[in-house]
Amino acid sequence: MSKTVLDLLVSMLGLIFLAPFFIIIGILIKIDSPGDIFYKQERVGQNGKLFKLLKFRTMDIGADKATSITVGERDPRITKIGFYLRKYKLDELPQLINVLVRDMSLVGPRPELKKFVDLYEGVQRQVITVRPGITDFASIKFRNENELLAGKEDPIQFYIKEIMPLKLKMNLDYINDQSFWLDVKIIFKTVFSVLKK
Repeated sequence: MSKTVLDLLVSMLGLIFLAPFFIIIGILIKIDSPGDIFYKQERVGQNGKLFKLLKFRTMDIGADKATSITVGERDPRITKIGFYLRKYKLDELPQLINVLVRDMSLVGPRPELKKFVDLYEGVQRQVITVRPGITDFASIKFRNENELLAGKEDPIQFYIKEIMPLKLKMNLDYINDQSFWLDVKIIFKTVFSVLKK
Protein backbone atom coordinates (compact mmCIF):
# COMPACT_ATOMS: atom_id res chain seq x y z
CA MET A 1 0.00 0.00 0.00
CA SER A 2 1.37 3.44 -0.92
CA LYS A 3 1.54 6.48 1.35
CA THR A 4 -1.13 8.23 -0.75
CA VAL A 5 -3.54 5.29 -0.52
CA LEU A 6 -2.98 5.06 3.24
CA ASP A 7 -3.64 8.79 3.64
CA LEU A 8 -6.85 8.74 1.62
CA LEU A 9 -8.18 5.50 3.10
CA VAL A 10 -7.55 6.43 6.73
CA SER A 11 -8.76 10.03 6.35
CA MET A 12 -12.02 8.96 4.64
CA LEU A 13 -12.76 6.16 7.09
CA GLY A 14 -11.70 8.33 10.01
CA LEU A 15 -14.00 11.19 9.05
CA ILE A 16 -16.94 8.82 8.57
CA PHE A 17 -16.35 7.02 11.86
CA LEU A 18 -15.63 10.19 13.83
CA ALA A 19 -18.52 12.26 12.42
CA PRO A 20 -20.71 11.76 15.56
CA PHE A 21 -17.76 12.80 17.77
CA PHE A 22 -17.20 15.88 15.63
CA ILE A 23 -20.82 16.88 16.27
CA ILE A 24 -20.50 16.32 20.02
CA ILE A 25 -17.22 18.22 20.24
CA GLY A 26 -18.69 21.05 18.15
CA ILE A 27 -21.66 21.37 20.50
CA LEU A 28 -19.38 21.40 23.58
CA ILE A 29 -17.19 24.11 22.03
CA LYS A 30 -20.23 26.30 21.28
CA ILE A 31 -21.61 25.81 24.80
CA ASP A 32 -18.26 26.55 26.41
CA SER A 33 -17.45 29.85 24.66
CA PRO A 34 -18.67 32.10 21.85
CA GLY A 35 -17.05 31.74 18.45
CA ASP A 36 -16.49 29.29 15.62
CA ILE A 37 -16.10 25.55 16.13
CA PHE A 38 -13.05 25.34 13.91
CA TYR A 39 -9.84 27.32 14.04
CA LYS A 40 -7.98 27.93 10.79
CA GLN A 41 -4.34 28.97 10.73
CA GLU A 42 -2.12 29.57 7.73
CA ARG A 43 0.81 27.15 7.61
CA VAL A 44 3.54 26.34 5.12
CA GLY A 45 2.94 23.17 3.11
CA GLN A 46 4.90 21.20 0.54
CA ASN A 47 7.26 23.32 -1.57
CA GLY A 48 6.31 26.43 0.39
CA LYS A 49 2.63 26.42 -0.59
CA LEU A 50 0.49 28.10 2.06
CA PHE A 51 -2.68 26.38 3.26
CA LYS A 52 -5.22 26.65 6.08
CA LEU A 53 -4.59 24.07 8.81
CA LEU A 54 -7.79 23.02 10.60
CA LYS A 55 -8.22 22.44 14.32
CA PHE A 56 -11.07 22.46 16.77
CA ARG A 57 -10.98 25.88 18.42
CA THR A 58 -9.46 25.60 21.90
CA MET A 59 -8.85 29.26 22.71
CA ASP A 60 -10.94 32.41 23.09
CA ILE A 61 -11.54 34.31 19.86
CA GLY A 62 -8.59 36.55 18.97
CA ALA A 63 -6.34 34.99 21.62
CA ASP A 64 -3.78 33.96 19.00
CA LYS A 65 -3.05 37.61 18.21
CA ALA A 66 -1.09 38.01 21.47
CA THR A 67 1.47 35.32 20.62
CA SER A 68 1.67 32.43 18.16
CA ILE A 69 2.94 30.01 20.81
CA THR A 70 0.92 28.49 23.64
CA VAL A 71 2.82 28.56 26.91
CA GLY A 72 2.11 26.18 29.78
CA GLU A 73 -0.55 23.52 30.12
CA ARG A 74 -2.93 26.07 31.65
CA ASP A 75 -2.44 29.01 29.29
CA PRO A 76 -5.25 31.38 30.41
CA ARG A 77 -6.36 31.87 26.80
CA ILE A 78 -7.38 28.21 26.53
CA THR A 79 -11.07 27.47 27.08
CA LYS A 80 -12.32 24.86 29.56
CA ILE A 81 -13.19 22.31 26.88
CA GLY A 82 -10.13 23.40 24.93
CA PHE A 83 -7.86 22.19 27.74
CA TYR A 84 -9.14 18.62 27.36
CA LEU A 85 -9.18 18.74 23.56
CA ARG A 86 -5.49 19.72 23.66
CA LYS A 87 -4.59 17.26 26.41
CA TYR A 88 -5.81 14.29 24.36
CA LYS A 89 -4.92 15.82 20.96
CA LEU A 90 -8.58 15.79 19.90
CA ASP A 91 -8.20 19.33 18.56
CA GLU A 92 -6.04 17.89 15.77
CA LEU A 93 -8.75 15.56 14.38
CA PRO A 94 -10.10 18.05 11.78
CA GLN A 95 -6.73 17.79 10.04
CA LEU A 96 -8.06 14.56 8.56
CA ILE A 97 -9.84 16.98 6.19
CA ASN A 98 -6.46 18.52 5.33
CA VAL A 99 -5.21 15.01 4.57
CA LEU A 100 -8.23 14.20 2.41
CA VAL A 101 -7.75 17.33 0.26
CA ARG A 102 -4.00 16.52 0.06
CA ASP A 103 -2.66 19.56 1.91
CA MET A 104 -1.21 17.13 4.46
CA SER A 105 -0.37 13.48 5.06
CA LEU A 106 -1.05 11.39 8.14
CA VAL A 107 2.69 11.28 8.82
CA GLY A 108 5.23 13.94 7.96
CA PRO A 109 6.95 17.00 9.40
CA ARG A 110 4.46 19.16 11.27
CA PRO A 111 3.64 22.27 9.20
CA GLU A 112 5.02 25.48 10.67
CA LEU A 113 4.05 29.14 10.55
CA LYS A 114 5.74 31.06 7.74
CA LYS A 115 7.66 33.27 10.17
CA PHE A 116 9.43 30.18 11.51
CA VAL A 117 9.98 28.58 8.09
CA ASP A 118 11.61 31.82 6.93
CA LEU A 119 14.33 31.10 9.51
CA TYR A 120 15.24 27.71 8.01
CA GLU A 121 18.77 27.60 6.61
CA GLY A 122 20.47 25.37 4.05
CA VAL A 123 19.56 21.70 4.40
CA GLN A 124 16.77 22.56 6.85
CA ARG A 125 14.66 23.73 3.92
CA GLN A 126 14.45 20.14 2.68
CA VAL A 127 11.75 19.71 5.33
CA ILE A 128 9.27 21.64 3.17
CA THR A 129 9.97 19.52 0.08
CA VAL A 130 7.61 16.83 1.43
CA ARG A 131 3.95 16.99 2.36
CA PRO A 132 3.55 17.94 6.04
CA GLY A 133 1.80 15.56 8.41
CA ILE A 134 -0.52 15.34 11.38
CA THR A 135 2.16 13.54 13.36
CA ASP A 136 5.85 12.72 13.31
CA PHE A 137 8.60 11.65 15.71
CA ALA A 138 9.14 15.29 16.74
CA SER A 139 5.46 15.65 17.68
CA ILE A 140 5.74 12.61 19.92
CA LYS A 141 8.99 13.73 21.56
CA PHE A 142 7.76 17.29 22.13
CA ARG A 143 4.16 16.47 22.97
CA ASN A 144 4.60 18.54 26.16
CA GLU A 145 6.10 21.50 24.30
CA ASN A 146 3.76 23.97 26.02
CA GLU A 147 5.12 22.91 29.39
CA LEU A 148 8.73 23.22 28.18
CA LEU A 149 8.05 26.82 27.21
CA ALA A 150 6.41 27.70 30.53
CA GLY A 151 8.49 30.04 32.67
CA LYS A 152 10.85 31.01 29.85
CA GLU A 153 11.65 34.73 29.68
CA ASP A 154 11.19 34.71 25.89
CA PRO A 155 9.27 31.55 24.86
CA ILE A 156 9.46 32.29 21.15
CA GLN A 157 13.24 32.72 21.16
CA PHE A 158 13.60 29.59 23.28
CA TYR A 159 11.52 27.71 20.71
CA ILE A 160 13.59 29.07 17.81
CA LYS A 161 16.98 28.43 19.41
CA GLU A 162 16.41 25.23 21.39
CA ILE A 163 13.37 23.28 20.16
CA MET A 164 13.04 24.07 16.45
CA PRO A 165 16.55 22.84 15.48
CA LEU A 166 15.90 19.50 17.21
CA LYS A 167 12.57 19.13 15.43
CA LEU A 168 14.16 19.90 12.09
CA LYS A 169 16.91 17.34 12.68
CA MET A 170 14.29 14.67 13.46
CA ASN A 171 12.28 15.68 10.40
CA LEU A 172 15.32 15.42 8.13
CA ASP A 173 16.08 11.98 9.53
CA TYR A 174 12.48 10.95 8.78
CA ILE A 175 12.69 12.24 5.20
CA ASN A 176 15.86 10.23 4.59
CA ASP A 177 14.39 7.04 6.06
CA GLN A 178 10.68 7.36 5.22
CA SER A 179 8.74 4.27 4.23
CA PHE A 180 5.24 2.88 4.52
CA TRP A 181 6.13 0.80 7.57
CA LEU A 182 7.88 3.70 9.27
CA ASP A 183 4.67 5.71 8.85
CA VAL A 184 2.66 2.88 10.40
CA LYS A 185 5.12 2.75 13.30
CA ILE A 186 4.79 6.50 13.91
CA ILE A 187 0.99 6.31 13.81
CA PHE A 188 0.95 3.57 16.46
CA LYS A 189 3.52 5.40 18.60
CA THR A 190 1.36 8.54 18.39
CA VAL A 191 -1.78 6.70 19.50
CA PHE A 192 0.12 5.06 22.34
CA SER A 193 1.60 8.39 23.54
CA VAL A 194 -1.84 10.01 23.58
CA LEU A 195 -3.45 7.10 25.46
CA LYS A 196 -0.52 6.99 27.89
CA LYS A 197 -0.97 10.66 28.69
